[in-house]
Amino acid sequence: MKDTKFAYGPVPSRRLGISLGISPIPKKTCNYSCVYCQLGRTNHMTNTRQMFFSVEEIMAEFNEVLRNDINFDVVTIVGEGEPTLYLGLGELIDEIKKKTDKPVAVITNGALLYDFQLQQELSKADIVLPTMDAYDKESFNKINRPHGFLDFSKVSKGLEDFSKKYQGQLWVEIMLIKDMNDDDKSLNRYVEMLKTIKYDKLYINTPVRPPAELNIRAVSHERMNAAADILGGISIDLLESQGFHSEIKDDYQAVLSIIKRHPMNQFEVESFLKSRVCENIEELLIRLGKDDNVDAINYKGYDTYRLK
Repeated sequence: MKDTKFAYGPVPSRRLGISLGISPIPKKTCNYSCVYCQLGRTNHMTNTRQMFFSVEEIMAEFNEVLRNDINFDVVTIVGEGEPTLYLGLGELIDEIKKKTDKPVAVITNGALLYDFQLQQELSKADIVLPTMDAYDKESFNKINRPHGFLDFSKVSKGLEDFSKKYQGQLWVEIMLIKDMNDDDKSLNRYVEMLKTIKYDKLYINTPVRPPAELNIRAVSHERMNAAADILGGISIDLLESQGFHSEIKDDYQAVLSIIKRHPMNQFEVESFLKSRVCENIEELLIRLGKDDNVDAINYKGYDTYRLK
Protein backbone atom coordinates (compact mmCIF):
# COMPACT_ATOMS: atom_id res chain seq x y z
CA MET A 1 0.00 0.00 0.00
CA LYS A 2 1.34 3.42 -0.90
CA ASP A 3 1.76 6.20 1.63
CA THR A 4 -1.52 7.86 2.49
CA LYS A 5 -2.35 11.55 2.45
CA PHE A 6 -5.36 11.64 4.73
CA ALA A 7 -5.81 8.32 6.55
CA TYR A 8 -3.17 6.91 8.87
CA GLY A 9 -2.67 4.15 11.36
CA PRO A 10 -4.29 2.60 13.17
CA VAL A 11 -2.30 4.14 16.03
CA PRO A 12 -2.73 3.67 19.77
CA SER A 13 -4.73 6.32 21.59
CA ARG A 14 -4.51 6.56 25.36
CA ARG A 15 -8.21 7.48 25.47
CA LEU A 16 -9.79 5.78 22.48
CA GLY A 17 -8.03 2.45 22.06
CA ILE A 18 -6.82 1.63 18.54
CA SER A 19 -7.59 4.65 16.40
CA LEU A 20 -7.81 4.89 12.62
CA GLY A 21 -6.95 8.53 12.01
CA ILE A 22 -8.11 10.95 9.35
CA SER A 23 -6.39 14.27 8.80
CA PRO A 24 -8.51 16.60 6.61
CA ILE A 25 -6.21 19.64 6.77
CA PRO A 26 -2.68 20.55 5.64
CA LYS A 27 0.14 19.98 8.12
CA LYS A 28 0.48 22.46 10.99
CA THR A 29 -2.61 24.42 9.97
CA CYS A 30 -4.17 25.68 13.18
CA ASN A 31 -5.68 28.64 15.00
CA TYR A 32 -3.43 27.96 18.02
CA SER A 33 0.31 27.58 18.38
CA CYS A 34 0.36 25.77 21.71
CA VAL A 35 3.63 25.73 23.60
CA TYR A 36 3.28 21.97 24.17
CA CYS A 37 2.26 20.87 20.65
CA GLN A 38 3.94 17.59 19.67
CA LEU A 39 3.95 18.66 16.00
CA GLY A 40 6.06 21.74 16.72
CA ARG A 41 5.15 25.37 16.14
CA THR A 42 2.21 26.22 13.87
CA ASN A 43 3.46 27.51 10.51
CA HIS A 44 0.05 28.16 8.93
CA MET A 45 -1.97 30.17 11.43
CA THR A 46 -5.56 30.74 10.34
CA ASN A 47 -9.00 31.03 11.90
CA THR A 48 -10.90 30.67 8.62
CA ARG A 49 -12.62 27.37 7.87
CA GLN A 50 -11.75 26.16 4.38
CA MET A 51 -12.42 23.23 2.05
CA PHE A 52 -8.76 22.26 1.95
CA PHE A 53 -9.54 18.96 0.19
CA SER A 54 -12.70 17.45 -1.25
CA VAL A 55 -14.68 14.97 0.85
CA GLU A 56 -14.62 12.62 -2.15
CA GLU A 57 -10.81 12.63 -2.22
CA ILE A 58 -10.57 11.87 1.50
CA MET A 59 -13.21 9.14 1.35
CA ALA A 60 -11.58 7.47 -1.65
CA GLU A 61 -8.48 6.93 0.46
CA PHE A 62 -10.50 5.92 3.53
CA ASN A 63 -12.33 3.27 1.48
CA GLU A 64 -9.00 1.94 0.22
CA VAL A 65 -7.76 1.59 3.80
CA LEU A 66 -10.94 -0.24 4.83
CA ARG A 67 -10.39 -2.78 2.06
CA ASN A 68 -7.32 -4.00 3.96
CA ASP A 69 -9.65 -5.29 6.69
CA ILE A 70 -7.57 -3.84 9.51
CA ASN A 71 -8.58 -3.85 13.17
CA PHE A 72 -9.51 -0.57 14.87
CA ASP A 73 -11.80 0.66 17.63
CA VAL A 74 -12.68 4.15 16.45
CA VAL A 75 -12.27 6.53 13.51
CA THR A 76 -10.66 9.71 14.79
CA ILE A 77 -10.71 12.96 12.86
CA VAL A 78 -7.72 14.68 14.39
CA GLY A 79 -5.62 16.38 11.75
CA GLU A 80 -2.06 17.64 11.81
CA GLY A 81 -3.39 20.88 13.22
CA GLU A 82 -7.00 21.82 14.01
CA PRO A 83 -9.54 19.59 12.19
CA THR A 84 -12.54 21.88 12.78
CA LEU A 85 -10.95 24.30 10.32
CA TYR A 86 -12.03 21.82 7.63
CA LEU A 87 -15.22 23.20 6.10
CA GLY A 88 -16.42 19.77 4.97
CA LEU A 89 -16.31 18.26 8.45
CA GLY A 90 -20.02 17.54 8.79
CA GLU A 91 -20.24 15.90 5.36
CA LEU A 92 -17.09 13.91 6.08
CA ILE A 93 -18.55 12.51 9.31
CA ASP A 94 -21.73 11.54 7.45
CA GLU A 95 -19.76 9.70 4.76
CA ILE A 96 -17.55 7.87 7.27
CA LYS A 97 -20.65 6.65 9.11
CA LYS A 98 -21.96 5.16 5.86
CA LYS A 99 -18.83 2.98 5.65
CA THR A 100 -18.31 1.78 9.22
CA ASP A 101 -20.33 1.18 12.37
CA LYS A 102 -17.35 2.10 14.55
CA PRO A 103 -17.73 5.36 16.51
CA VAL A 104 -16.44 8.58 14.98
CA ALA A 105 -14.49 10.89 17.27
CA VAL A 106 -13.23 14.43 16.68
CA ILE A 107 -10.25 15.74 18.65
CA THR A 108 -10.30 19.54 18.71
CA ASN A 109 -8.76 22.47 20.53
CA GLY A 110 -12.32 23.76 20.94
CA ALA A 111 -11.49 27.24 19.67
CA LEU A 112 -14.33 27.36 17.12
CA LEU A 113 -17.09 25.86 19.22
CA TYR A 114 -18.78 29.27 19.32
CA ASP A 115 -19.58 28.79 15.60
CA PHE A 116 -23.20 27.60 15.23
CA GLN A 117 -22.55 25.84 11.92
CA LEU A 118 -19.63 23.92 13.43
CA GLN A 119 -21.76 22.97 16.43
CA GLN A 120 -24.26 21.38 14.05
CA GLU A 121 -21.53 19.51 12.18
CA LEU A 122 -19.92 18.19 15.37
CA SER A 123 -23.31 17.00 16.61
CA LYS A 124 -22.97 14.17 14.07
CA ALA A 125 -19.87 12.76 15.85
CA ASP A 126 -20.18 10.09 18.54
CA ILE A 127 -17.39 11.55 20.67
CA VAL A 128 -15.96 15.07 20.75
CA LEU A 129 -12.73 15.66 22.68
CA PRO A 130 -12.05 19.39 23.22
CA THR A 131 -9.07 20.73 25.12
CA MET A 132 -9.50 23.32 27.85
CA ASP A 133 -6.00 24.43 28.78
CA ALA A 134 -6.77 27.98 29.89
CA TYR A 135 -8.91 29.50 32.62
CA ASP A 136 -8.46 33.20 31.79
CA LYS A 137 -7.11 35.51 29.10
CA GLU A 138 -3.55 35.46 30.44
CA SER A 139 -3.25 31.67 30.59
CA PHE A 140 -4.95 31.42 27.16
CA ASN A 141 -2.37 33.65 25.52
CA LYS A 142 0.53 32.04 27.38
CA ILE A 143 -0.33 28.38 26.75
CA ASN A 144 -2.34 28.31 23.51
CA ARG A 145 -0.94 31.39 21.74
CA PRO A 146 -4.16 31.82 19.71
CA HIS A 147 -4.93 33.48 16.40
CA GLY A 148 -5.48 37.21 16.89
CA PHE A 149 -9.19 36.97 16.14
CA LEU A 150 -9.80 34.65 19.10
CA ASP A 151 -10.35 35.80 22.65
CA PHE A 152 -10.74 33.73 25.78
CA SER A 153 -14.29 34.74 26.65
CA LYS A 154 -15.56 33.80 23.19
CA VAL A 155 -13.79 30.43 23.20
CA SER A 156 -14.81 29.47 26.75
CA LYS A 157 -18.43 30.48 26.13
CA GLY A 158 -18.40 28.40 22.94
CA LEU A 159 -17.35 25.28 24.87
CA GLU A 160 -19.97 25.94 27.52
CA ASP A 161 -22.76 26.40 24.95
CA PHE A 162 -21.78 23.37 22.86
CA SER A 163 -21.54 21.13 25.94
CA LYS A 164 -25.17 21.85 26.81
CA LYS A 165 -26.43 21.09 23.28
CA TYR A 166 -24.32 18.10 22.32
CA GLN A 167 -26.00 14.70 22.67
CA GLY A 168 -22.89 12.53 22.20
CA GLN A 169 -19.98 11.86 24.55
CA LEU A 170 -18.00 14.99 25.47
CA TRP A 171 -14.55 14.21 26.83
CA VAL A 172 -12.71 17.32 28.01
CA GLU A 173 -8.92 17.36 28.33
CA ILE A 174 -6.72 19.72 30.32
CA MET A 175 -2.99 19.80 29.55
CA LEU A 176 -1.00 20.57 32.68
CA ILE A 177 2.48 22.05 32.33
CA LYS A 178 4.98 22.23 35.16
CA ASP A 179 5.18 25.69 36.77
CA MET A 180 2.67 27.11 34.29
CA ASN A 181 -0.80 25.87 35.23
CA ASP A 182 -0.30 23.04 37.75
CA ASP A 183 -0.40 25.08 40.96
CA ASP A 184 -3.35 24.96 43.36
CA LYS A 185 -4.61 28.39 42.33
CA SER A 186 -4.80 27.33 38.66
CA LEU A 187 -6.44 24.03 39.52
CA ASN A 188 -9.11 25.79 41.55
CA ARG A 189 -9.80 28.08 38.58
CA TYR A 190 -10.33 24.99 36.43
CA VAL A 191 -12.73 23.61 39.04
CA GLU A 192 -14.87 26.73 38.71
CA MET A 193 -14.82 26.59 34.90
CA LEU A 194 -15.77 22.93 34.84
CA LYS A 195 -18.94 23.71 36.78
CA THR A 196 -20.23 25.54 33.70
CA ILE A 197 -19.59 22.64 31.30
CA LYS A 198 -21.68 19.50 30.80
CA TYR A 199 -19.17 16.72 30.09
CA ASP A 200 -18.94 12.94 30.37
CA LYS A 201 -15.22 12.49 31.06
CA LEU A 202 -12.35 14.72 32.10
CA TYR A 203 -8.79 13.74 31.23
CA ILE A 204 -5.75 15.31 32.86
CA ASN A 205 -2.70 15.21 30.59
CA THR A 206 0.87 16.48 30.58
CA PRO A 207 3.42 16.62 27.72
CA VAL A 208 4.75 13.09 27.12
CA ARG A 209 6.30 13.83 23.72
CA PRO A 210 8.69 16.64 22.77
CA PRO A 211 6.76 19.94 22.85
CA ALA A 212 7.01 22.89 20.48
CA GLU A 213 9.00 24.79 23.10
CA LEU A 214 11.69 22.69 24.75
CA ASN A 215 11.54 24.61 28.03
CA ILE A 216 8.10 23.09 28.60
CA ARG A 217 8.20 20.40 31.29
CA ALA A 218 5.90 17.57 32.24
CA VAL A 219 4.19 17.51 35.64
CA SER A 220 5.32 14.78 38.05
CA HIS A 221 3.19 11.68 38.50
CA GLU A 222 2.50 12.65 42.09
CA ARG A 223 1.29 16.10 41.09
CA MET A 224 -0.78 14.63 38.25
CA ASN A 225 -2.53 12.32 40.70
CA ALA A 226 -3.18 15.25 43.06
CA ALA A 227 -4.60 17.30 40.16
CA ALA A 228 -6.84 14.40 39.13
CA ASP A 229 -8.23 14.28 42.67
CA ILE A 230 -8.84 18.04 42.80
CA LEU A 231 -10.46 18.18 39.36
CA GLY A 232 -12.28 14.87 39.56
CA GLY A 233 -10.61 13.67 36.35
CA ILE A 234 -8.55 10.80 35.00
CA SER A 235 -4.77 11.15 34.72
CA ILE A 236 -3.58 9.71 31.40
CA ASP A 237 0.14 10.43 31.66
CA LEU A 238 0.88 6.82 32.58
CA LEU A 239 -1.34 5.07 30.07
CA GLU A 240 0.69 2.95 27.68
CA SER A 241 0.72 3.19 23.88
CA GLN A 242 0.72 0.06 21.78
CA GLY A 243 -0.73 -1.11 18.51
CA PHE A 244 0.89 1.04 15.80
CA HIS A 245 0.04 -0.26 12.33
CA SER A 246 0.91 0.46 8.72
CA GLU A 247 0.07 -1.37 5.49
CA ILE A 248 3.24 -0.01 3.85
CA LYS A 249 5.55 -2.95 3.17
CA ASP A 250 8.89 -1.15 3.50
CA ASP A 251 9.71 -0.95 7.23
CA TYR A 252 11.45 2.42 7.10
CA GLN A 253 8.74 4.03 4.96
CA ALA A 254 6.13 2.59 7.31
CA VAL A 255 7.79 4.36 10.27
CA LEU A 256 7.96 7.62 8.32
CA SER A 257 4.28 7.38 7.41
CA ILE A 258 3.39 7.21 11.12
CA ILE A 259 5.72 9.89 12.50
CA LYS A 260 4.44 12.26 9.83
CA ARG A 261 1.34 12.67 12.03
CA HIS A 262 2.08 10.84 15.28
CA PRO A 263 5.57 11.18 16.81
CA MET A 264 7.03 7.90 18.12
CA ASN A 265 9.72 7.40 20.73
CA GLN A 266 12.56 4.94 20.26
CA PHE A 267 10.80 2.19 22.21
CA GLU A 268 7.59 2.57 20.20
CA VAL A 269 9.57 2.40 16.96
CA GLU A 270 11.38 -0.70 18.17
CA SER A 271 8.16 -2.39 19.30
CA PHE A 272 6.47 -1.52 16.00
CA LEU A 273 9.36 -2.95 13.97
CA LYS A 274 9.43 -6.10 16.08
CA SER A 275 5.73 -6.63 15.39
CA ARG A 276 6.62 -6.59 11.68
CA VAL A 277 9.44 -9.13 12.27
CA CYS A 278 12.00 -6.58 11.09
CA GLU A 279 15.54 -7.99 11.22
CA ASN A 280 17.55 -4.74 11.12
CA ILE A 281 15.90 -2.61 13.81
CA GLU A 282 19.11 -1.05 15.11
CA GLU A 283 20.13 -0.07 11.58
CA LEU A 284 16.78 1.62 10.96
CA LEU A 285 16.96 3.53 14.25
CA ILE A 286 20.41 4.84 13.25
CA ARG A 287 19.00 5.79 9.85
CA LEU A 288 16.17 7.70 11.52
CA GLY A 289 18.63 9.63 13.64
CA LYS A 290 20.59 10.70 10.57
CA ASP A 291 17.63 11.46 8.29
CA ASP A 292 17.56 15.19 7.44
CA ASN A 293 13.76 15.03 7.12
CA VAL A 294 13.34 13.71 10.66
CA ASP A 295 13.62 15.57 13.96
CA ALA A 296 15.20 13.26 16.54
CA ILE A 297 14.60 14.93 19.89
CA ASN A 298 15.92 13.70 23.20
CA TYR A 299 13.11 14.31 25.69
CA LYS A 300 12.54 12.77 29.11
CA GLY A 301 15.62 10.56 28.67
CA TYR A 302 14.87 8.95 25.31
CA ASP A 303 14.70 9.85 21.65
CA THR A 304 11.42 10.77 19.97
CA TYR A 305 11.11 11.05 16.20
CA ARG A 306 8.81 13.27 14.18
CA LEU A 307 8.83 14.24 10.52
CA LYS A 308 9.89 17.84 9.84
